[in-house]
Order: sequence, then C-alpha cells, then structure tokens
Amino acid sequence: MLALSRKINESIMIGNEIEITILEVKGDQVKIGINAPKSIPIYRKELYLQIQESNKEAAETTVDDEVLKKLFR
Repeated sequence: MLALSRKINESIMIGNEIEITILEVKGDQVKIGINAPKSIPIYRKELYLQIQESNKEAAETTVDDEVLKKLFR
C-alpha cells in the first residue's frame, strides 16, 4: 500500500484520468472528491464487498430444470 500525505485542496492522480482531492478534514473524518470517467464505477469498500458477495451468491444459485422448461414454453 502506498501512503501519501495531502493537505486540503491537494490532489493525487491515479493514471491519467483519476484525480482524488482532499476537500475537508474534520476530526477523524476526511472528505474526498473523486474526478474520474463515468465508465469507472466508484464504490465505498463495504458496499463493493456486498455487491461482490451478492454476485457470488447469484452465480451459485441453481435453478430446477423443470422451472426452466416452463419458462421457455
């Protein structure tokens, strides 16, 4: 992990297209702004992990062959 120090209104660039700016620091919270192309999804990590788990569960779900046959009649 790369750890960088930044002050308010200072930025970090990731590649050529993603800019992360420190907007505000209050106590133990830091507000950041992210400027990235709309094609790049951005999630809070806890939400990202929930999405991954839901996708994994959906991929493991089995469907009864008879139910599929009824759907395609």
